[in-house]
Amino acid sequence: MTAHVTSPDRLSHARKAAAEAGVDALLITPGPDLRWLTGYDALPLERLTCLVLPSDGDAFLLAPRLEVPAVHASPAGSLDLEVVGWAETEDPYATLVRRLPGARRVGLANHMWAEQVLRFREALPDADQTLASGVLRDLRMRKSPEEVDALRRAGGAIDRVHRRMPEFLRPGRTEREAGREIARAILDEGHVSVDFVIVASGPNGASPHHDLSDRVLAAGDPVVIDIGGTTAEGYCSDSTRMYTLGEPPSEFSAYFRVLHEAQLAACDQVRPGVSAESVDAAARTVITEGGFGDAFIHRTGHGIGVESHEDPYIVAGNATPLEPGMAFSIEPGIYLEGRHGARIEDIVVCTEDGVERLNTTDRDYLVLEA
Repeated sequence: MTAHVTSPDRLSHARKAAAEAGVDALLITPGPDLRWLTGYDALPLERLTCLVLPSDGDAFLLAPRLEVPAVHASPAGSLDLEVVGWAETEDPYATLVRRLPGARRVGLANHMWAEQVLRFREALPDADQTLASGVLRDLRMRKSPEEVDALRRAGGAIDRVHRRMPEFLRPGRTEREAGREIARAILDEGHVSVDFVIVASGPNGASPHHDLSDRVLAAGDPVVIDIGGTTAEGYCSDSTRMYTLGEPPSEFSAYFRVLHEAQLAACDQVRPGVSAESVDAAARTVITEGGFGDAFIHRTGHGIGVESHEDPYIVAGNATPLEPGMAFSIEPGIYLEGRHGARIEDIVVCTEDGVERLNTTDRDYLVLEA
């Protein structure tokens, strides 16, 4: 990935947030936080790569010497960021600690490997460890206009794949065969990586995280298609639509109407100041009143950005008030074990006066030729 949306302001904002949180330094190893802060999509290796962001002092990026050219070639190379290369015979943890005297509380990247967490504990025995998300969560959760634009383009790219679904779904093909072609289409339509492909036909549709199988698509099957990838800008797509191979069972059509109403109700609930859990409640109330409350077995949504799943989570118990720039999925589902299931998913963004839906394909199920 070479065209990440990034900004030097992110480092300064993170430094300020760390100081306000009483964190002396953020230690950010390869993963979504490093990509978001610097645009560097570092390889996760046993050799330590770590962005060191003191709350009072200049940031630097510690990297294996053989990886330094990759750092300079990435968007991080355009930032005013010192790159410190370390040789194979050096101890990078000791190098880092020498440049970070007096640290009493450090924030570790949430996706840091356990062996690195333990090495930092040994290297900084007097420092309390906390999660970097305590500092970065609010910064990453409120997307800038440039980030929303990137998510909008990612949404358009995955919509183009959904519009091609009649090419891939036909009776007689297996889910796995269809999934392989869908994965190629995700790349063809503007992504640089495929994050997931769910083709859940017939009874497999009752499993929300079904992947692919050798089940053969058959006439009358409802098919859940949940797909997503990451674009060259570093932002993710995620959208679920329903397809049927010929006319579906009447039972499916009946509960799909309930689901469709619930998804619309949740989207209509989104606006600044309402809580994340109220969006979940809007969908759940419709489904429960429709008689399918026990068949809605997961949260209504998750945030999205440089990760497919990030804050804010749209779930009961999350009283976080929505703010302009927050981007998340709205994806209620109804799942009837042993029979079939359905889910409708859009990525939406909270705006100054309401909501923008970033996926624009029809939310109704599409009847394909059987």
